[in-house]
Amino acid sequence: MDTHSRARDTGWYRIRVQGRLAPRWVTRFDGMTLTDGDDGTTLIQGLVVDQAALHGLLQHVRDTGLPLLSVTRAEPDQAHVPTTQHC
Repeated sequence: MDTHSRARDTGWYRIRVQGRLAPRWVTRFDGMTLTDGDDGTTLIQGLVVDQAALHGLLQHVRDTGLPLLSVTRAEPDQAHVPTTQHC
């Protein structure tokens, strides 16, 4: 993959699941921010370097057993929504 293609694949992603992730899952999403929503959902967000990394994250989501609600590529100005990190 050339540098131009890799740069195009790199982006901020927001992945929302129904339910709460147990603290043990934080290590599986290393480098991502996990935020508990007031609506009973968890938001996983951060920089994803390429499509392979995104698919790896989605496999971790599958492994949690929580329903996947959405996957959104965020614009840079939407990437850092004020949140409280889940620990």
